[in-house]
Order: sequence, then structure tokens, then C-alpha cells
Amino acid sequence: MNIWSFSQGRVRPVFQSDETLVRFRQVDVVLMAACSVAALVCVGPARWAPHSTRSACLFGLFALGVPFLRLLEARFPRQPLIAIAADFWLLPVSALSHGWLGPIVDWMNPLVKDAQLIAVDERLFGFQAAVSLSHVVPPWANDVLMLCYYGHFVWPLLLGIFLYARGRGATPGFDEYLLGLGLLLSFNYAAYSLVPAVGPRYFLIGAFDAPLRGWLLTPLLESMMRTPVYTRDCFPSGHTGVALVVLIYAFRFARRFFWVMLFPGLGLIFATLAGRFHYTIDLVFAVPLVLVVTGLALALSRAARQRAVEQGARSVPVDAIVRP
Repeated sequence: MNIWSFSQGRVRPVFQSDETLVRFRQVDVVLMAACSVAALVCVGPARWAPHSTRSACLFGLFALGVPFLRLLEARFPRQPLIAIAADFWLLPVSALSHGWLGPIVDWMNPLVKDAQLIAVDERLFGFQAAVSLSHVVPPWANDVLMLCYYGHFVWPLLLGIFLYARGRGATPGFDEYLLGLGLLLSFNYAAYSLVPAVGPRYFLIGAFDAPLRGWLLTPLLESMMRTPVYTRDCFPSGHTGVALVVLIYAFRFARRFFWVMLFPGLGLIFATLAGRFHYTIDLVFAVPLVLVVTGLALALSRAARQRAVEQGARSVPVDAIVRP
């Protein structure tokens, strides 16, 4: 068994059988581990929670999807669509699994923690940002900010596509980007379970003079965010975390993409407060989380490349050594 494979700048954990060579990337391991733990919690201590069986099946399918797609990729190496589906598997999984965290949160922490987050904001900043901004942000700006807010669903995919297309496949930069994003989402979803909160738009609804105002788009876009299956996703701010991760990797690997995204990305982060989705402490806590996951992704990627180089050096056959 060969644990890591290195060729043309790519680092992959692998399992070799008699017929195929199945390659797993580091993000695959993170994804399989996170989804497997979630499935086990749903069939174990959280089995009493509503919809726990359905969530367990969903997380189980997401975990099994990784080896299934990698096996197909190994069996049919000339089918690029299979490789693309396997390489981008994290993105649809992260979007779909978000709505099925309910049973895990019901088991971990059934009571929302909004009052505690509000108290932290009051102690650190002396005010509630969402309430204060509701008096100063004009309606036209709310339209712009809400458009930026929905960029959360677009920018991670666009950067992945950009890096993938430019490298004509998965490159070390693409792999590290997805690893950092996968680590962030895993830790972020775990934090939702530890500190569930619904945010100012629900918990502080009586503190606002009126619904969020806009010229044209705000009522529609804001109302769409009231219909998700799961709404206890306030701490820390996933929108802020994902935007910062994408900006960091865009700055490192796709500088032009970074400059295109910079202002919409900053608008996305500001919209989490102006749109009444988050408390200030949610944004503050997202920053160290991003620094941890990007640093961890960098360390893991470098260590994997170093192990692959050392293994390649040790695997040189004796007959290939030419003595002077």
C-alpha cells in the first residue's frame, strides 16, 4: 500500500489494488471524516432528534460519495467529467449538508445562545451593530449589499473553476484551496452545534423600526434567507469565513481574481451586519478561525509534498544508480 503519490506537482493519498489505483486528496479525507462523524452522531446519541435518520442517510451518502467517485475516476481515467465531479465534491456537499445539521444541534445544544452573544457584543462594543446600521444604511445600499451577500454561493465555486481551468485539472494550489475551505466548513459547522444562534433578524426583531428596506431587490433577497431548513447558523459567521478564505487563496494563487472579488467580498462581509444576519462577535471570531484553517492547510500541504519527494527519492531502483 502506498499512502501518498506525487506526480507533476500533485500530492494525493492513494490506495493501490491489483486492478486500479484509487487516489484520494487531503480534502477527501477531511470530507469523509466529517460526514462519517455526523452520520454516526445521527444514528447514535442524536437518534431521538427529529429527522435524525434522514440526516444520517444523507451524511452517509456524502461520505461514501468520495470513494465511489474516486473509484470511478480510476476505472475510467479518460472521462474528465468524473474527475471534475470528484475534485469538486466538497462544494455541493457543503451546501446540501448545511440544512441537515438540526439533529446534531438538538443533541449538542438545543437552546439558542443569542442572549449570550448579545451580551458579549454589549460588553466589547457597547452597541448592536445590526440595530445601529438599520438607521444609517440607505435603501439603495441595502440592495447592493444583499447582492454582495448572495456572492457567498458564487465566489468559492468561481475561484475553484478558475484555478482548475488554468491548471487544466487539479494543481497543488487548487488542492490546498479546497483543503482550507473544507477545514473551515467542518470547524464552522461544528461551532454551529456548540453555539447555536438565530441572529438579530429573529432574536432582536423588536429592536428594529421596520423590515429591512431596499429599492427593489432587498425584500425579495432578504425573504429568501428566511426559508432555509436550518437557521441556527449564526456563530461564527460562515459567510465572513468563506469570503476571507476565498480572498486569501485568490491573493496567493489568482491575483487578478482577488482584485475582481475584493470589493464585492468586503460588501458581503459588511452585509452580514447590515442585513441583520449576524452579531459583531460572529465576524470577529471568524478571523482567527480562518487563520487557523489556512495555516493548517498550508502545513499539511507542505508536509505531504515533502513526504512525497522523500518517498520518490527512496524508491529509485538500485540499477538506476550510475557510478562514476
